[in-house]
Amino acid sequence: MTSDILLKFAKKGINLSPNAYKMIINSEDPKNLTSSFIIKLKSKEFTKDDLVSVSEDILNEFINGENNRKDNLSIKSEDISNNLNTETINKETLEKTDDLNRINKEKTSTDKETNNEKNNLEEPINQVKNKSRINKLEYNNEIKKEFDASEIRANPGTDVETEKVADIKIENKNHNICRRNMEESHVNYDFKILQDTSNKSYTSGEISNLISYFQSRFEKEEKILSHRPELKVHDKIEDIRDDQTELALIVMVNDIRITKNGHILIEFEDETGQISILFSKDNTELFQEAQKIVRDEVVGIIATKNGSLAIANQIIHPGVPRIARKEMDFGIVFLSDVHIGSKTFLPDAFEKFIMWLNCEYGNEEQIKIAKDVKYLIIGGDIVDGIGVYPNQEKELEIKDITQQYNKAASYLGQIRSDIKIIITPGNHDASRVAEPQPAVPEKYAKALYELHNVEFISNPGYVSLDGIKVLIYHGRSFDDMAMTVKGFSHERNDILMEELLKKRHLAPIYGERTPLASELEDYLVIDDVPDVFHTGHVHINTHRMFNGIHLINSGTFQTQTEFQKIKNIVPTPAEVPVLDKGVYKQLKFI
Repeated sequence: MTSDILLKFAKKGINLSPNAYKMIINSEDPKNLTSSFIIKLKSKEFTKDDLVSVSEDILNEFINGENNRKDNLSIKSEDISNNLNTETINKETLEKTDDLNRINKEKTSTDKETNNEKNNLEEPINQVKNKSRINKLEYNNEIKKEFDASEIRANPGTDVETEKVADIKIENKNHNICRRNMEESHVNYDFKILQDTSNKSYTSGEISNLISYFQSRFEKEEKILSHRPELKVHDKIEDIRDDQTELALIVMVNDIRITKNGHILIEFEDETGQISILFSKDNTELFQEAQKIVRDEVVGIIATKNGSLAIANQIIHPGVPRIARKEMDFGIVFLSDVHIGSKTFLPDAFEKFIMWLNCEYGNEEQIKIAKDVKYLIIGGDIVDGIGVYPNQEKELEIKDITQQYNKAASYLGQIRSDIKIIITPGNHDASRVAEPQPAVPEKYAKALYELHNVEFISNPGYVSLDGIKVLIYHGRSFDDMAMTVKGFSHERNDILMEELLKKRHLAPIYGERTPLASELEDYLVIDDVPDVFHTGHVHINTHRMFNGIHLINSGTFQTQTEFQKIKNIVPTPAEVPVLDKGVYKQLKFI
């Protein structure tokens, strides 16, 4: 640990006094104190070429400031600048630097963990070398391998290709491009919140609220469906005549049954009455489509009526029209399910991700992508939470919810201040469990709220980022869809996302595993068609295009949990989706 601490400070040009060094070594968490202190100390006032000398008094002031929960390091610039003269670079300092260089060389040759990391980087590159998947770039006249470009996933319909971020650390020369989150950014953002339900909860839990909730859902989706040519003129159930043979209906699913002959019989309703319609197994294509119908969704039905029996001919979903591609001159990064506080959280990979965002990690092409990033979206479960499931405390590294958010703030506080961060809650966050979930409350996440470039909105949330409309939904309803519909799975969450867009509802099934608040208005109807649909929850990265819409699931920064082992869910940790000037890319940090 001694050499690690010394190396961290030496690499950042920080010279510790003997007493300051002893204070760090004797602290409760030397590594954490070192990282926090370096981040606070190396502000934009200093470049990588400055040598900063730190005395016991300066370190003491920082520690006291941290204990008082002060956000910024209370060290006057002139106090430090007095130490930044040529007298500090004396023979003793140079000898210490030589010693550190020697330690660094010895560590490189003997450190088993470093060797393992190097092997992990080189091995996948060698595996795909013969398949011509590796591009090359020149760095100082040396050829460096650019990416570990893995095979496109075997799952049909996906177009995900993961590129490993090159293990190259960059000392950034331009501090105007990448600066830490230590002051408010003056970048102009065309940022608009299109939907945030945080302060719109009016439910009292009475049965009348539930009726209003379903009436709101039906009216919203009926309006969408009524624009379909086949349904511009449609019937109300109570107005169907006895002698009428052709039916065009907009209805909500009340119940689904399988007949003794294997047909599907669905009971539908509207605000005027109920009707049962048969989906014959002999009509193979329609029968397969009917198997995807779930309770409580709203659909259009074209049917033939013969006496009292109605047989379906066509199912019409609200659907989404094809949208035109919009030009982007910036980048958006998508995260979810970071799960800070869990024992299975990946701190090293997350720190590499932050270094990449700050243009300090990766190769030339990857740094170029990082420089373009203007927005970072975190779609829920930034922390692991407390008491989310039985015996969770056994799997927690941090067992206090506020401390989990404090740790999250210490990470996000390292990200350069010209990236706007949008955070929505998930089922592990300190928000109510029922959807729509209000934004994470400030009383639990005060440290995050103190960051200048962070915005908090509800789940679901809908934002416009310089004209690009992004619908953010954590994805809890994936559990119900995967369990209810044959052929659906967590692994193929891109298909689930497509299905939700077709149904124009984020959680169509009421009363199953996804708790839904019976609001006076159903805020989970997808009224407006987004350019990007971003989800999380299932810890598995996917991406595909559907009618011009990017469907993105951002995976996780957590390894496989005990629950996932039981369910045989294999996550894809530390694979980060980026929409770089409209082009989808996926970078791997592990």
